[in-house]
Amino acid sequence: MWHASVLTIFPDMFPGPLSQSLAGKARAAGLWALDAMDIRAYATDRHRSVDDTPAGGGPGMVMRVDVLARAIDAVVGGADARPRLLMSARGVPLTQARVEALAAGPGAVIVCGRFEGVDERVIEGRGLEEITLGDYVLAGGEIAAMALLDACVRLIPGVMGKAASGAEESFARGLLEYPQYTRPQLFEGRAIPEVLASGDHAKIANWRRMQAERLTRERRPDLWVKYCKRDD
Repeated sequence: MWHASVLTIFPDMFPGPLSQSLAGKARAAGLWALDAMDIRAYATDRHRSVDDTPAGGGPGMVMRVDVLARAIDAVVGGADARPRLLMSARGVPLTQARVEALAAGPGAVIVCGRFEGVDERVIEGRGLEEITLGDYVLAGGEIAAMALLDACVRLIPGVMGKAASGAEESFARGLLEYPQYTRPQLFEGRAIPEVLASGDHAKIANWRRMQAERLTRERRPDLWVKYCKRDD
């Protein structure tokens, strides 16, 4: 079973959206498991403090190394092979390839950062891999963790209705996904492209590839450059 452990100061935020739709049904069916661990449970003072002022001065607070290390150690055993992730604005951008690799593994241990960040010593000492969803800052790592989990869970065998459901999605082949249509055939003067009703699978495949290339070239020139280099 794919097993996710989330360390957070807001455990009641989970499972949240992950209790609905594909992820919720898959969890109920036993295809994956989720534990939300309260970092404050590993504080030692009566206020259950998990943060302190930054060394060297500056605004905000920093998550304490000792408290967070105890929380991680309580979750991760010696034989636990799951990757240890920290949702962080300065992390490596999450990609579909990384999601696929995570989904193919045993699960993940995810630390949700808060405040100005976490003490660097726990990142180094506990081997945390910093991951971000994009070039923006959230109030904490919880929503980012949910997005990562949703992306992974849907790829676990048996979660999606058809094994091929994810084969032609955005990023699956280095391109954005082609436009999709369904009934009615005509809506507000806009018709479904005739080729999609032709029954000619080769023409349909060619149209979809061309549309995917067009959208990628227009919207994600960074992906387009990588895609073109793959063909060199």
